[in-house]
Amino acid sequence: MAHAHAHAVKRRTGIMDWLTTVDHKKIGIMYLLAGGFFFLIGGLEAILIRLQLMFPQSEVVSAQFYNELITMHGTTMIFLAAMPILFGFMNAIIPLQIGARDVAYPFVNALGFWTFFFGGVLLNISFIAGSVPDAGWTMYAPLSGTTYTEHFGTDYYVIGLQISGIGTLIGGINFLVTIINMRAPGMTFMRMPMFTWATFITSALILFAFPALTVGLAALMFDRLFSGNFFDPSAGGNVVLWEHIFWIFGHPEVYILILPAFGIISEVVSTFSRKRLFGYSSMVFATILIGFLGFMVWAHHMFTTGLGPIANALFSVATMLIAVPTGIKIFNWLFTMWGGSIKFTVANLFAVGFIPTFVMGGVTGVMLSVAPADYQYHDTYFVVAHFHYVIVGGLVLGIFAGLHYWWPKMFGRVLSEKLGYWTFWTFYIGFHLTFFVQHFLGLLGMPRRIWQYLDGMGFNTLNFISTIGALLMGVGTILFIINILITMRKPKTAENDPWKDGRTLEWTISSPAPEYNFAQTPLVRGYDAWWLEKMEGNSKMTPVEPIGPIHMPSPSILPFFMGLGLFIAGFGFMYAREFGVVSLVIGIAGLVITFGCMGLRSWIDDHGFHIEEEEILKDQGVKA
Repeated sequence: MAHAHAHAVKRRTGIMDWLTTVDHKKIGIMYLLAGGFFFLIGGLEAILIRLQLMFPQSEVVSAQFYNELITMHGTTMIFLAAMPILFGFMNAIIPLQIGARDVAYPFVNALGFWTFFFGGVLLNISFIAGSVPDAGWTMYAPLSGTTYTEHFGTDYYVIGLQISGIGTLIGGINFLVTIINMRAPGMTFMRMPMFTWATFITSALILFAFPALTVGLAALMFDRLFSGNFFDPSAGGNVVLWEHIFWIFGHPEVYILILPAFGIISEVVSTFSRKRLFGYSSMVFATILIGFLGFMVWAHHMFTTGLGPIANALFSVATMLIAVPTGIKIFNWLFTMWGGSIKFTVANLFAVGFIPTFVMGGVTGVMLSVAPADYQYHDTYFVVAHFHYVIVGGLVLGIFAGLHYWWPKMFGRVLSEKLGYWTFWTFYIGFHLTFFVQHFLGLLGMPRRIWQYLDGMGFNTLNFISTIGALLMGVGTILFIINILITMRKPKTAENDPWKDGRTLEWTISSPAPEYNFAQTPLVRGYDAWWLEKMEGNSKMTPVEPIGPIHMPSPSILPFFMGLGLFIAGFGFMYAREFGVVSLVIGIAGLVITFGCMGLRSWIDDHGFHIEEEEILKDQGVKA
């Protein structure tokens, strides 16, 4: 037998286990932890913003610090909090949903995490270094150029996001390959769970959108570090070019954020309505259509730039079109609940709360898509209210639903429902209190990104209410953390299917899943594979293979050092214009570390190891 002389089992313990792991479940947990950490930082920045705007002409923070806050809040929440948390779900759940033992490229998966992490750390070290990005999260030229921002803030943004973006891009490629290649026998594309479909389309969007950001950031980096002229009109550059490059990435990005949340909502609503998802094939089609149209609307962020009536009209119509597949999704969720025996668990409360909230965000989006009207709304708080309704009222509620739903599968413990209800109501009421009134602030004419406003303009009461709401959302988040801390002290007692109504493959294995996920690869006989088996009276999935040795990838410290090398390199090249040769040497040393690790990975053959039958049988016996 081929495995008889297989390599020794490689397992690390303690912190080394986490630094070297290539296990998708552990990487998922690290994404959640890192994303959660950045979420708290972004939340703190948001609360400082709201405290500053609580009263007219207040001086809670300085004007300069306020600009740094709004820039870092947006950047942190989108790139370092929302995306990693979604990547955490994808990592932890996708292989389990498709009946796979890991992702297609476990090593690359680890590399994706460490590059994201070090990019995020680099971006936030700017606070300690004393030059923080302050040109808005969109970094519009010429404000982000050296003429108007002489300090290193923009460099932190550019290089931090470049490094982080590598992680996102290779993660997206990884999930595309995993979903195309690694589905269990019988799982055709039209039998995949909705969350898997959402991840699949999201990964395709990442593949096409992120290169645009990479190009834009590279151009801005050349402008800043090597005096390029991409965005310098006096030297033949074009500032509007940055807006096009940024938004042709930036609009697909918001769909990259919301589609996985749609997937989570589909899973949760279907499970707790105890019904098959209504209109599954139309849901799949709608997801694909949203992904496709998402690339055709970027200039709706630029109606007031002066592109002319024809461009504005085209992008206006394209934007309105996206409302159609989104509407299909909304009605399908409602029809799924219609006639179902609904259980209002915390996960389902967040999912049900998501639906009307997201609709409100969508409606203001359609209002903004009308170009002449957008001239009035543009750069007011109406826009702020709109995108927070879709990103917080959509994405974040989706994330909370997913956390409560999959927590037992990831950690083997069920979160407290009682504390969960408190989390939901404080966060949900706080959210609407914060952002509902901002629509009216915008219609009254309060501009975005302002540090102070004058008394007597009619903004006082609404801003005060908004800040109270923000503090309430903070309370909701703290309650959630308390829930986690209390739950983590309990023993791991969660069953395979703690909700009793699980429909997909992840609920067929123990909670938390064993290292190899499935002792025997399951046979999928239809959509909602596990529900189908339960309805036919089976207590477990039909396996397609006997129990045998399972091949596992070896842990590796190389991804960590590759991320660290890029981190050092970023620092070096960033300060080259101030410290000259010393800085360049540090930058080159960082690249040497990264490329050296690539070399080691190529030269040293690593065949992984096998988990033998005895261990698997012992696991199954204990868990049974």
